Amino acid sequence: MNECPHVAELPHPEPTPLSDTCPECLAVGSHPVQLRLCLQCGHVGCCDSSPYRHASAHSKEARHPVLRSLEPGADWRWCTVDGSIV
Repeated sequence: MNECPHVAELPHPEPTPLSDTCPECLAVGSHPVQLRLCLQCGHVGCCDSSPYRHASAHSKEARHPVLRSLEPGADWRWCTVDGSIV
């Protein structure tokens, strides 16, 4: 894994998920494929394999670069700015 400057800016402990699914998907009647947690604010969004890519959209709009998988057994983090696992 790579370290990026955005990791040092993350809150500790990491935020609690604000929901148990992607609220934007629910609002438009879509089914999220996989969930991602914003490690800055706790927003839960669907991954880039979902039709709407809400996690990436939140990351870009809110300028919160680091996401973590919320899938069971996965603990990787992704920096959307650096485009790498961190």
